Amino acid sequence: MPDTRSFMIGAPILEVSNVSLSFGGVRAITDTSFKVLQHEIKAIIGPNGAGKSSLLNCINGIYRPQEGSIWFKGKSLQKITPNAIAREGISRTFQNLALFRRMSVLDNILVGRKLHMNAHFLAVAFQMPSAREEERLNVERCEEIIEFLEITDIRDTPVGKLPYGLQKKVELGRALATEAEVLLLDEPMAGMNVEEKREMCRFILKVNEELGTTIVLIEHDMGVVMDISDNVVVLDYGKVIGDGPPDDIRNNQKVIDAYLGVAHD
Repeated sequence: MPDTRSFMIGAPILEVSNVSLSFGGVRAITDTSFKVLQHEIKAIIGPNGAGKSSLLNCINGIYRPQEGSIWFKGKSLQKITPNAIAREGISRTFQNLALFRRMSVLDNILVGRKLHMNAHFLAVAFQMPSAREEERLNVERCEEIIEFLEITDIRDTPVGKLPYGLQKKVELGRALATEAEVLLLDEPMAGMNVEEKREMCRFILKVNEELGTTIVLIEHDMGVVMDISDNVVVLDYGKVIGDGPPDDIRNNQKVIDAYLGVAHD
Protein backbone atom coordinates (compact mmCIF):
# COMPACT_ATOMS: atom_id res chain seq x y z
CA MET A 1 0.00 0.00 0.00
CA PRO A 2 1.51 3.38 -0.99
CA ASP A 3 2.12 5.93 1.77
CA THR A 4 -0.49 8.66 1.17
CA ARG A 5 0.17 10.69 4.33
CA SER A 6 0.71 14.41 3.99
CA PHE A 7 3.37 14.41 6.73
CA MET A 8 6.43 12.17 6.58
CA ILE A 9 7.85 10.48 9.67
CA GLY A 10 10.61 12.60 11.17
CA ALA A 11 13.02 12.81 14.09
CA PRO A 12 12.21 11.68 17.65
CA ILE A 13 9.61 13.92 19.30
CA LEU A 14 9.09 11.88 22.50
CA GLU A 15 11.75 9.87 24.32
CA VAL A 16 11.31 7.53 27.27
CA SER A 17 14.70 6.82 28.83
CA ASN A 18 15.34 4.09 31.44
CA VAL A 19 12.02 4.69 33.22
CA SER A 20 11.15 2.60 36.27
CA LEU A 21 7.97 2.89 38.35
CA SER A 22 7.07 1.05 41.55
CA PHE A 23 3.99 0.90 43.75
CA GLY A 24 4.71 -0.21 47.31
CA GLY A 25 7.76 -2.18 46.23
CA VAL A 26 5.98 -3.78 43.24
CA ARG A 27 7.62 -2.88 39.94
CA ALA A 28 5.11 -1.74 37.30
CA ILE A 29 7.76 -0.57 34.81
CA THR A 30 11.43 -1.56 34.78
CA ASP A 31 14.20 0.30 32.94
CA THR A 32 12.00 1.03 29.94
CA SER A 33 13.31 3.02 26.98
CA PHE A 34 11.92 3.80 23.53
CA LYS A 35 11.48 6.70 21.13
CA VAL A 36 8.43 8.01 19.29
CA LEU A 37 9.11 9.68 15.94
CA GLN A 38 7.31 12.78 14.75
CA HIS A 39 4.17 11.96 12.72
CA GLU A 40 4.31 8.20 13.34
CA ILE A 41 1.73 5.87 14.89
CA LYS A 42 3.44 3.98 17.71
CA ALA A 43 1.54 1.09 19.31
CA ILE A 44 2.23 -0.20 22.81
CA ILE A 45 1.15 -3.81 23.31
CA GLY A 46 1.57 -6.49 25.93
CA PRO A 47 -0.40 -8.80 28.22
CA ASN A 48 -2.74 -7.42 30.89
CA GLY A 49 -0.69 -6.00 33.74
CA ALA A 50 2.35 -5.39 31.53
CA GLY A 51 2.51 -1.72 32.53
CA LYS A 52 1.07 -0.11 29.41
CA SER A 53 -1.38 2.32 31.01
CA SER A 54 1.11 3.08 33.78
CA LEU A 55 3.58 4.08 31.09
CA LEU A 56 1.09 6.50 29.50
CA ASN A 57 0.38 7.88 32.97
CA CYS A 58 4.10 8.62 33.33
CA ILE A 59 4.23 10.36 29.96
CA ASN A 60 1.33 12.70 30.69
CA GLY A 61 2.39 13.40 34.27
CA ILE A 62 -0.19 11.48 36.32
CA TYR A 63 2.58 9.27 37.72
CA ARG A 64 6.14 10.32 38.53
CA PRO A 65 8.63 7.53 37.81
CA GLN A 66 11.23 6.87 40.51
CA GLU A 67 13.96 6.42 37.91
CA GLY A 68 14.64 7.56 34.37
CA SER A 69 13.43 10.51 32.35
CA ILE A 70 10.88 11.46 29.70
CA TRP A 71 11.63 14.10 27.08
CA PHE A 72 9.28 15.92 24.69
CA LYS A 73 10.91 17.96 21.92
CA GLY A 74 14.10 18.03 23.97
CA LYS A 75 12.39 19.24 27.16
CA SER A 76 12.16 17.14 30.32
CA LEU A 77 8.62 16.32 31.52
CA GLN A 78 9.75 15.11 34.92
CA LYS A 79 8.66 17.95 37.18
CA ILE A 80 5.60 19.44 35.49
CA THR A 81 1.91 18.74 35.99
CA PRO A 82 -0.51 16.98 33.59
CA ASN A 83 -2.06 20.38 32.72
CA ALA A 84 1.37 21.80 31.91
CA ILE A 85 2.19 18.74 29.81
CA ALA A 86 -1.08 19.21 27.92
CA ARG A 87 -0.09 22.82 27.26
CA GLU A 88 3.26 21.58 25.94
CA GLY A 89 1.38 19.55 23.32
CA ILE A 90 0.54 16.07 24.66
CA SER A 91 -3.12 15.07 25.04
CA ARG A 92 -4.61 11.87 26.45
CA THR A 93 -7.72 9.71 26.21
CA PHE A 94 -8.53 6.97 28.71
CA GLN A 95 -9.88 3.41 28.65
CA ASN A 96 -13.18 4.51 30.19
CA LEU A 97 -15.23 7.30 28.66
CA ALA A 98 -15.00 10.57 30.58
CA LEU A 99 -17.60 12.58 28.67
CA PHE A 100 -20.35 14.80 30.03
CA ARG A 101 -23.39 12.71 29.12
CA ARG A 102 -26.00 15.51 29.35
CA MET A 103 -23.96 17.95 27.31
CA SER A 104 -24.09 18.09 23.52
CA VAL A 105 -21.38 16.80 21.22
CA LEU A 106 -20.30 20.39 20.49
CA ASP A 107 -20.11 21.32 24.17
CA ASN A 108 -18.11 18.19 25.02
CA ILE A 109 -15.58 19.00 22.32
CA LEU A 110 -15.45 22.61 23.51
CA VAL A 111 -14.13 21.31 26.84
CA GLY A 112 -10.95 20.43 24.97
CA ARG A 113 -10.49 24.11 24.10
CA LYS A 114 -9.99 25.05 27.77
CA LEU A 115 -6.23 25.21 27.21
CA HIS A 116 -6.81 27.91 24.61
CA MET A 117 -9.22 30.05 26.66
CA ASN A 118 -7.50 33.14 27.99
CA ALA A 119 -10.35 35.57 28.67
CA HIS A 120 -10.72 36.70 32.29
CA PHE A 121 -13.84 35.34 34.01
CA LEU A 122 -15.21 38.87 34.43
CA ALA A 123 -14.86 39.43 30.68
CA VAL A 124 -16.78 36.20 30.12
CA ALA A 125 -19.43 37.05 32.74
CA PHE A 126 -20.09 40.48 31.22
CA GLN A 127 -19.76 39.16 27.64
CA MET A 128 -17.14 41.71 26.71
CA PRO A 129 -16.10 41.84 23.04
CA SER A 130 -12.77 40.08 23.66
CA ALA A 131 -14.52 37.19 25.42
CA ARG A 132 -17.18 36.91 22.72
CA GLU A 133 -14.51 36.84 20.01
CA GLU A 134 -12.54 34.14 21.82
CA GLU A 135 -15.71 32.07 22.24
CA ARG A 136 -16.55 32.49 18.55
CA LEU A 137 -13.10 31.30 17.49
CA ASN A 138 -13.22 28.29 19.83
CA VAL A 139 -16.67 27.26 18.59
CA GLU A 140 -15.47 27.68 15.01
CA ARG A 141 -12.51 25.40 15.67
CA CYS A 142 -14.78 22.77 17.25
CA GLU A 143 -17.14 22.95 14.28
CA GLU A 144 -14.16 22.19 12.04
CA ILE A 145 -13.33 19.13 14.17
CA ILE A 146 -16.94 17.96 14.05
CA GLU A 147 -16.88 18.22 10.26
CA PHE A 148 -13.49 16.46 10.12
CA LEU A 149 -14.91 13.55 12.17
CA GLU A 150 -18.06 13.46 10.01
CA ILE A 151 -20.46 13.90 12.94
CA THR A 152 -22.14 17.17 11.92
CA ASP A 153 -25.57 15.55 12.10
CA ILE A 154 -25.18 14.89 15.85
CA ARG A 155 -23.47 18.14 16.91
CA ASP A 156 -26.40 19.14 19.16
CA THR A 157 -27.21 15.66 20.48
CA PRO A 158 -26.56 14.92 24.18
CA VAL A 159 -23.63 12.51 24.28
CA GLY A 160 -25.47 10.11 26.61
CA LYS A 161 -27.97 9.36 23.83
CA LEU A 162 -25.29 8.26 21.38
CA PRO A 163 -24.12 4.68 20.75
CA TYR A 164 -20.76 3.72 22.24
CA GLY A 165 -18.79 3.98 19.00
CA LEU A 166 -19.92 7.56 18.40
CA GLN A 167 -19.13 8.49 22.01
CA LYS A 168 -15.56 7.29 21.48
CA LYS A 169 -15.37 9.46 18.37
CA VAL A 170 -16.54 12.47 20.41
CA GLU A 171 -13.80 11.72 22.93
CA LEU A 172 -11.28 11.71 20.08
CA GLY A 173 -12.71 15.05 18.96
CA ARG A 174 -12.24 16.53 22.41
CA ALA A 175 -8.59 15.40 22.37
CA LEU A 176 -8.15 16.97 18.92
CA ALA A 177 -9.57 20.24 20.26
CA THR A 178 -6.47 20.63 22.42
CA GLU A 179 -4.41 20.87 19.19
CA ALA A 180 -1.87 18.47 20.67
CA GLU A 181 1.15 17.39 18.67
CA VAL A 182 1.07 13.96 20.35
CA LEU A 183 -2.10 12.03 21.19
CA LEU A 184 -1.92 9.24 23.78
CA LEU A 185 -4.83 6.87 23.11
CA ASP A 186 -5.46 4.27 25.82
CA GLU A 187 -7.39 1.40 24.20
CA PRO A 188 -9.42 3.63 21.85
CA MET A 189 -11.25 0.58 20.46
CA ALA A 190 -12.01 -1.26 23.71
CA GLY A 191 -15.57 -2.59 23.75
CA MET A 192 -16.21 -1.87 20.08
CA ASN A 193 -17.70 -4.23 17.53
CA VAL A 194 -15.93 -4.95 14.25
CA GLU A 195 -17.62 -2.13 12.32
CA GLU A 196 -16.93 0.41 15.07
CA LYS A 197 -13.27 -0.64 15.17
CA ARG A 198 -12.98 -0.25 11.42
CA GLU A 199 -14.44 3.26 11.65
CA MET A 200 -12.15 4.27 14.52
CA CYS A 201 -9.10 2.96 12.63
CA ARG A 202 -10.10 5.09 9.67
CA PHE A 203 -10.19 8.23 11.77
CA ILE A 204 -6.98 7.49 13.66
CA LEU A 205 -5.26 7.17 10.29
CA LYS A 206 -6.99 10.33 9.07
CA VAL A 207 -5.77 12.29 12.11
CA ASN A 208 -2.25 11.02 11.56
CA GLU A 209 -2.11 11.40 7.78
CA GLU A 210 -4.02 14.66 7.27
CA LEU A 211 -3.25 16.57 10.48
CA GLY A 212 0.23 15.14 11.01
CA THR A 213 -0.52 14.28 14.64
CA THR A 214 1.86 11.81 16.27
CA ILE A 215 -0.11 9.00 17.91
CA VAL A 216 0.85 6.61 20.71
CA LEU A 217 -1.82 4.01 21.31
CA ILE A 218 -2.42 1.01 23.53
CA GLU A 219 -4.41 -1.67 21.76
CA HIS A 220 -5.13 -5.37 22.31
CA ASP A 221 -6.48 -6.18 18.84
CA MET A 222 -3.41 -7.43 16.99
CA GLY A 223 -5.08 -7.06 13.63
CA VAL A 224 -5.57 -3.37 14.31
CA VAL A 225 -2.01 -2.95 15.62
CA MET A 226 -0.41 -4.62 12.63
CA ASP A 227 -2.59 -2.74 10.14
CA ILE A 228 -2.24 0.87 11.31
CA SER A 229 1.04 1.11 13.26
CA ASP A 230 4.36 2.30 11.91
CA ASN A 231 6.22 0.87 14.91
CA VAL A 232 5.32 -1.29 17.91
CA VAL A 233 6.84 -1.49 21.37
CA VAL A 234 6.05 -4.61 23.39
CA LEU A 235 5.99 -4.70 27.20
CA ASP A 236 6.05 -7.80 29.37
CA TYR A 237 6.10 -7.45 33.17
CA GLY A 238 7.02 -3.79 32.72
CA LYS A 239 10.04 -4.49 30.48
CA VAL A 240 10.49 -3.83 26.77
CA ILE A 241 10.91 -7.13 24.90
CA GLY A 242 10.41 -5.81 21.39
CA ASP A 243 10.51 -2.50 19.53
CA GLY A 244 10.26 -2.16 15.77
CA PRO A 245 8.07 -2.32 12.66
CA PRO A 246 4.99 -4.61 12.80
CA ASP A 247 6.59 -7.33 10.65
CA ASP A 248 9.61 -7.52 12.96
CA ILE A 249 7.36 -7.76 16.01
CA ARG A 250 5.23 -10.42 14.36
CA ASN A 251 8.34 -12.59 13.96
CA ASN A 252 10.02 -11.78 17.28
CA GLN A 253 10.28 -15.01 19.25
CA LYS A 254 10.25 -13.26 22.64
CA VAL A 255 7.02 -11.51 21.70
CA ILE A 256 5.50 -14.72 20.42
CA ASP A 257 6.35 -16.57 23.61
CA ALA A 258 5.13 -13.81 25.92
CA TYR A 259 2.10 -12.48 24.13
CA LEU A 260 1.07 -13.58 20.68
CA GLY A 261 1.09 -17.28 21.48
CA VAL A 262 1.73 -18.37 17.90
CA ALA A 263 4.03 -21.26 17.08
CA HIS A 264 7.33 -20.16 15.59
CA ASP A 265 8.62 -21.89 12.44
